[in-house]
Amino acid sequence: MKVARLYSFNDIRIEESPVPEPGPGDALIKTRACGICSGDVMPWYIEKKAPLVLGHEPSGEIVAVGDEVRSFRKGDRVFTHHHAPCFSCKFCMRGDYVQCPAWRSSRIIPGGVSEYILIPAINLQNDTFVLPDSLSFEDGTLVEPAACAVKGLRRAKIKQGDTVLVIGLGVMGMINVLLAREYGAGRVIGADMVSFRLDKALAFGADDVIDAADRDLREELSRITSGEMAELVIVGPNSAGAMLQGISCARPGGQVLFFTPAKPGERLTLDPNYLYFNDINIITSYSCGPDDTRESCALIEKGVVSSEKLVTHRFPVEETAEAFKLTAQSKNSLKALIVFD
Repeated sequence: MKVARLYSFNDIRIEESPVPEPGPGDALIKTRACGICSGDVMPWYIEKKAPLVLGHEPSGEIVAVGDEVRSFRKGDRVFTHHHAPCFSCKFCMRGDYVQCPAWRSSRIIPGGVSEYILIPAINLQNDTFVLPDSLSFEDGTLVEPAACAVKGLRRAKIKQGDTVLVIGLGVMGMINVLLAREYGAGRVIGADMVSFRLDKALAFGADDVIDAADRDLREELSRITSGEMAELVIVGPNSAGAMLQGISCARPGGQVLFFTPAKPGERLTLDPNYLYFNDINIITSYSCGPDDTRESCALIEKGVVSSEKLVTHRFPVEETAEAFKLTAQSKNSLKALIVFD
């Protein structure tokens, strides 16, 4: 079978690899589509894992199951998460699935951009489910990324009527725009430096957008909101500078959600009294768990998030490097998919 293996940021090779054999509790899927994640194109983040088969947003069709598998059968169209928790450790008991040792050590084999994927028993049992008939395989690739936004908005405790500022309007920013409105935001404002993305955000229901390449973000937000600023600021870019900007855009009593990590070595220098006396909360949100993926699927089934809205480019597996480069450019694209026959 063909796989796309990354050796370095500029070295992605299409290689032949044996089709995995499922064990008693495992399943094997034929991959139908897999998304390229914005996290995949952060060089410092992805290269430390090299060499690896790219991709963790697949959907596919089960072609074989182990002798002990009872909940799935050949022909099922499924979403599978690349990590799955144990449901029994102290972290799982608190719902902190991403801190579960089993979640962190579990994985799909060999990766998402592969013609076939082995789903180990723990992933199959604890975060794999059959896609609703109304969803396409392309919709299925959005379950994991949308679930990350679900988790972030849950942690931020978005409230009815909130003004929400989304900094960075790549595909994850767009999903946050769509979900913020669905979760009750009274006003949604997007900020980016790319006209294509600013226009898309308005098409997806943002009330206002700010061209951060042309205007001072904080000053423009203040003008738009008559000085009230935002109850919730979602910071997408992997930059400590963007995080500081986000903090400056939060109103007193507001929340700032760091949706993406900063680059290694970057530091935030903060005045703790500014946070304290303005009652501003900083929230982080890393990845997602099984409760998030199920809510995400329901939102996709409802049409809040869909491949029709978000997928702008499709590539065959042989052109994975081109899909990777397009996503890294962060220009006139949103979601790029690798689509299999």
